[in-house]
Amino acid sequence: MESAFIEKMQSALVAQKEQILKSLADKHSEYKKMVESGEPGDEVDIASDAIDGALLESLGAQDANRLAMINNALDRIKQGKYGICLKCKKEIPLTRLEALPYAFMCVSCQSENERRNR
Repeated sequence: MESAFIEKMQSALVAQKEQILKSLADKHSEYKKMVESGEPGDEVDIASDAIDGALLESLGAQDANRLAMINNALDRIKQGKYGICLKCKKEIPLTRLEALPYAFMCVSCQSENERRNR
């Protein structure tokens, strides 16, 4: 795999990482402000706040998972193993890495893995 492509993917991964960290920080501060500034309301307001909190936690979990995958991809770059499928050890197609820079399996192995986990 060409070093220029790896550098391009590393830059994309770092940009995605920064975006997630900023998003998580913004969500946390916005939610904190919402809770602190809110006055006790009726049951509908309380339920709405609970749903908003659950949604923020869910989004946070998804972002945290994506952040872990990005960090793993950055580690694979440092180790010289980026773009190699963890299962079959073949090169992951460049088009897949461009679409999903933190992919750790080729399409075939990922599909097989998803079928098994259904």
